[in-house]
This record gives sequence, C-alpha cells and structure tokens, in this order.
Amino acid sequence: MGAYARPKVVVSKCLEFDACRYNGDVIYNDVIKKLMEYVDFVPVCPEVEIGLGTPRETIRIVKKEDQHLLVQPSTGRDVTKEMRLFSESYLAGVQDTDGFILKTRSPSCGLKEVKVYASTEKGPAIGHASGLFGGKVAELFSHLAVEEEGRLNNFTIRDRFYTKLFTLASFRRVMPNGLEAIKDFHRKNQYLLMAYSNPTLKVMNRILRNIEKNGEEMTVKLYAKSLSKLFNRTSRNDSNRNVAKEIFKKFEMKLSAKEIAFFEELLDKYAAKKEAFSSITTLLKSYAIRFEEHDVLQQTFFAPYPEILLEISDSGKGRDY
Repeated sequence: MGAYARPKVVVSKCLEFDACRYNGDVIYNDVIKKLMEYVDFVPVCPEVEIGLGTPRETIRIVKKEDQHLLVQPSTGRDVTKEMRLFSESYLAGVQDTDGFILKTRSPSCGLKEVKVYASTEKGPAIGHASGLFGGKVAELFSHLAVEEEGRLNNFTIRDRFYTKLFTLASFRRVMPNGLEAIKDFHRKNQYLLMAYSNPTLKVMNRILRNIEKNGEEMTVKLYAKSLSKLFNRTSRNDSNRNVAKEIFKKFEMKLSAKEIAFFEELLDKYAAKKEAFSSITTLLKSYAIRFEEHDVLQQTFFAPYPEILLEISDSGKGRDY
C-alpha cells in the first residue's frame, strides 16, 4: 500500500493546542497528540471567538420554553445569538475537511450529553443536548468523520473514526484525478467497503457501471454520497466473517486440510467473540504474501489507517469482537 492521505480535521483548540479553557487550562490528549504526525489540524475555540476571553466565567445551556439558550450564570449574559452567528459563519467557510474532533460535554462544542439546566440558578441538570457549535457541526457534517475526544478512548469507536477519516481523505485526494483514479480507489477499498455494507457496495458498483448514462460529474457526486452513507454504521461480526471467507477463497485450493480447519476454527472463535478479528486478517495477509497475491495486499481492508495509531494496550479493550 502507498502512503496514506493526510486528513484535514477541525479540532477544539483546548485539546492540546491552546490554554483556552474557561479556567485557562489546556487539555492534554494522547489520541490527538499521536494524530498530529498524520493529520492537518485546524484548531478553533468558539467561546474565545465570540469574545468570552480566557479565563472566563462558565457558560451553560438553559432551556427556556422550547429553546436552548447559551447563558453565563454569573453575569446573566446570553450569548446564544453570538454563538449561532459564529457557528454558521465559521462552518460555512469549512472546505476540504474530512472530520471534526470536538470537546466532550462542552456547552459550545459537545456533540451529545451536554447538560441542560432549567435556569442559571444552582440546581441539577434537567436533560442533555448537543452544544450550539457541536450541534451545528452534526447537522451540516454528519457525512464526515465527527467525534468527541472522550469517546475516542474507546477502541471500537476510535477504529471506526480512523477508518472513516482516512478513507474519506483518500477519496478527497483522488477525486481531482478523474474517474480512473476513483475506480482504482474503489478496487483497493473493495473488501473494506464490503465489510461495512455489502448492499451499499453493490450500489457503488452500479454507479461506476453507469458512467455513460449519468456523466462524470454526477457519477462522482453519487459515489461520494454512497461512500459517506456506508460509514453510518460499523462493520459487523458477520460482515467481517463474510469478507474473510471471500478473501480466503483465493488461497483455499493451495492450503492443506489442517490449514483450512485452522482458519475455520478462528472464524468460529471470532463469531463467538473469543478471538480478535486481527488474528484472522493477519493470517490472510500472511497467505497473500506467501502466494504473492498482490491485489489482495493492496487492499485497505488490512490497514485502512496507519498501523502505528493502534496501541498494543488496545488489544481486546473496548473491542466489539
């Protein structure tokens, strides 16, 4: 496989980039720190951008009738309008971006689980919602890789995020090179796409077969839309097994009965969540090397993002296998 495309990611500035939290702190984050070598980050702090300063009095979401207002309890200042105007203006200018990593539970940046209060007075939260900036991101950019930094501590969520992020970045890189480059992208991602959604893969196959009918511009749009839709769900246990079986067919006639039985045993253990899927992909990759199946070795299915981003400590932790 060639070099990975370098994703462009909008990130909450308080995460590793600047001491701009309400209390003047910066939040150190190992995931973002490790990504810096492979990602072009665009840091932003919506609260600073609307003039709240650092350090600053905290803000919270207050429910008033059917509206969520962004209010500073200590001063009574309502910054809802300023935050909405900034969010719309800033996000309207976001281009050539592959994803977002936003601050968990922030009343401005949070994507979910942000506390909502009944008033500015002390008291328990009455519910949860998205922050005003984060909610706008979710509304406009759900087709991109969008996550909160806290959720990225979970291996399964992080793996899905990285896969979507680097695949979208790769597609964005090849788009200007025309349909032949997109077809090559499709071939190299065939098994990865199949693992996420075989029905969507079939739709994408049809799109590429109907270039003469739809024209190049429409074909690219339809393909991009399907690619984004495909990552709305994670790859499932049964889908991964089906892809593994499909790849295994290329080697089956060259293997001994004991080797075939061992592969089937691994599949059964994975189905029962007693074996990591990486054991199966490692075995398949070893067969591809052994039998010089170069087309298989080019498949992003084996490493959709830089392997160095995986932690040894991730082995089994939070994994859905």
